[in-house]
Amino acid sequence: MVRGKTQMKRIENATSRQVTFSKRRNGLLKKAFELSVLCDAEVALIIFSPRGKLCEFSSSSMNKTIDRYQMKNMDLGIGNKVVKEDMQHMKGDTSSMAKKIELLEISKRKLLGDGLEPCSIDELRQLENQLDRSLSKIRARKYQLFRDQIEKLKQEERKLLEENKKLQDKCGMQPLCLSSKRHALEQSQSMEVETQLFIGPPEPRTPPKSLT
Repeated sequence: MVRGKTQMKRIENATSRQVTFSKRRNGLLKKAFELSVLCDAEVALIIFSPRGKLCEFSSSSMNKTIDRYQMKNMDLGIGNKVVKEDMQHMKGDTSSMAKKIELLEISKRKLLGDGLEPCSIDELRQLENQLDRSLSKIRARKYQLFRDQIEKLKQEERKLLEENKKLQDKCGMQPLCLSSKRHALEQSQSMEVETQLFIGPPEPRTPPKSLT
């Protein structure tokens, strides 16, 4: 005969309820014992009958297991409390960070010239001063880069001049500047023409003598 499925509700008949309690209690105690032996688990089972009779099973010591349970429960409670506090702190930080990001976005739009309608004169002046300070810093940085670049070019120029001088000394050549001056001087000397200065009336020309 197929056994019917037991409904999970209170058994109204007192006798049937007591019989069912005894059977299931014994089965539960047996399962607890098997679990402790087969799996090397620390098991403690406490049962009170409907009439208040105590039934218990412990694989080691009931008091020891209860103390261990209370300590574990306390640790879990403290851990849960810490986790909750951390979560609340993180939520607060997230909310604060979101507000800061929103304010930065608003400030960024104002610096770009957007969303200026609700700004007062004082706020516009503050934005103007902030932009002036930013431009001053930008120009100072730009000029510094220019100076650094000029100094770098000067160093490269000095380096090239030194290398050029070394090459000229190695080849026995005169420096370019002295050679150019000497060449110009020689050209000017070659173009000089010897002239004589005479003051007075011009001398008459003597006709050539005829040959006889």
